[in-house]
Amino acid sequence: MASVGTPDPPGSGSQPEDGASAWLSDADLAHIRRRIPVLYVEAVPVRTDGVGVVTEVGILLRANPVGEITRTLVSGRVMYGETLRDALFRHLEKDLGPMAFPLLPASPVPFSVAEYFPIPGLSAYVDDRQHAVSLAYVVPVTGTIEPRQDALEVTWMTPAEASSASVHAEMEGGRGTLLRAALASVGVLG
Repeated sequence: MASVGTPDPPGSGSQPEDGASAWLSDADLAHIRRRIPVLYVEAVPVRTDGVGVVTEVGILLRANPVGEITRTLVSGRVMYGETLRDALFRHLEKDLGPMAFPLLPASPVPFSVAEYFPIPGLSAYVDDRQHAVSLAYVVPVTGTIEPRQDALEVTWMTPAEASSASVHAEMEGGRGTLLRAALASVGVLG
């Protein structure tokens, strides 16, 4: 996938109970993306053993906007007035299903901050739609994974498989680099 996050759900112009819209129309979002960086969260879902060592890494399979099948991470925008914890939870549930049971960190400190640019070469991360800043987390999940929204499946891999050159090549926008950084941050880079 060549872009950070996923498209907003249908009906993104809907109003919350207080009447203020937290979603942007497609036109408003396009306007903002051309002018200011947009904040995202990204999550690398993992399974751990009894002492907290990462044993499996969940990587999403999805179709990108041009119809190519690629591998990616859980990701999406942070809405106005939404905490980072709430944004992480919402995107994990959206992509992995309501029974994934993510174990969110007590303090939402990311393992990395990835800065995506629409111009290749400015950083390891590219998003041809926008300049985006993404806070990246490793999040253990304990429940049943049932991909939803635009995630076609979640493939569970060992850390060594997830950090391989072949998986890195299947991930667009620099997410292979981000995945390797995630594995290094928890001491399991293969």
